Formats: sequence, structure tokens, C-alpha cells
Amino acid sequence: MTDDAPDASSDDAALFRLAMQGVRLQPPSPRVSARADAPAPVPQPRQRQADELEALRSLLDAEPDEIESGDTLLYRAPGVQDAVMRRLRRGHYRIEAELDLHGLNRDRAKLAVAQFLARCHHRDQRCVRIIHGKGNGSPNSGPVIKALLGSWLRRRKDVLAYCSARAVDGGTGAVYVLVRAL
Repeated sequence: MTDDAPDASSDDAALFRLAMQGVRLQPPSPRVSARADAPAPVPQPRQRQADELEALRSLLDAEPDEIESGDTLLYRAPGVQDAVMRRLRRGHYRIEAELDLHGLNRDRAKLAVAQFLARCHHRDQRCVRIIHGKGNGSPNSGPVIKALLGSWLRRRKDVLAYCSARAVDGGTGAVYVLVRAL
């Protein structure tokens, strides 16, 4: 570069200053954090939380079916074969885990069932027994937990089928549950 040549950077700077004449700096926006080094907030999965809350509300609002203490519980999801259901009713599947709901109120029983089925998934247990009782200790209203349990299990996507147990395993006071592999 020769000494006679005009400096391009000085021309650019002069042009920039000319273009910026009369421009004033704006005050910082109150909506923007003053600290640039502040950590970003942790994202919250609001829609998922809302969906889970709505699912819990709908389960709590549901009215249980009227079930007498001697009535059997029976359900199978679409696609479950007759042979699978027959084997379940006859007790041919090995029971891998068990939950006893005796003495629990409806809220604690519901939580216990949800936690129990989550553990079964984690441990890869596919056939379980839930003992709900026959409702003999319920005052005049019949088997409350039994009716609720049938309703809760029917709404779960991870339950393939359930039926009342054989007499040696609790009869109409317990159910065998087939849990879907996820």
C-alpha cells in the first residue's frame, strides 16, 4: 500500500459517522434482563403437566360402576386373544408381583396402584395380582375399592387385561392383571 492511497477504513468510518448523525441511543428495555450473565430459566413442560393434571381430575371425577362383593371383574383391551384371557382366568400365568390394598382409602389406593404398576414396568413384570378385598368391612356401600380399581385399571393404557382371581388366590377379592410391555 502506498502513502498516496486513501485509507479505505477511514472513509468507511467517516461515512458511518455521517449516516449516524442525529441518532440517539435508546434506554434499555425493562423487558430484557439487565444482567447478560444471568442463567436462563429452566424450561417447564407446562402442557404435559396440564395433561397429567387433567387425567388425574377425570379419574377422580369418574363414578365407579355398581359392583357387589360377589361379582367378578373382567376386562380385556382390544386385540387380546381369547386364549390369553382364558389362561389368565385359569391362573396359568406366573404371578410376578402382588399389591394388597386392604385398609387404604380411595386416594391412597389409587396412588398405590399407579406406583405399583410403574414398578412392574420398571422390573419387566407382566402378570401381577392386586388384592382389593371383598368389601365386607365397608358400611352398607359395598366394595368401594373393588369398584374403583376396575375403573382405574380399565382407563390405563398399560393394562392389557384383568379378571377376578381363582378362589385359592383371593377369588372375587383380588384380580390378576396383565401389564403391557412398553
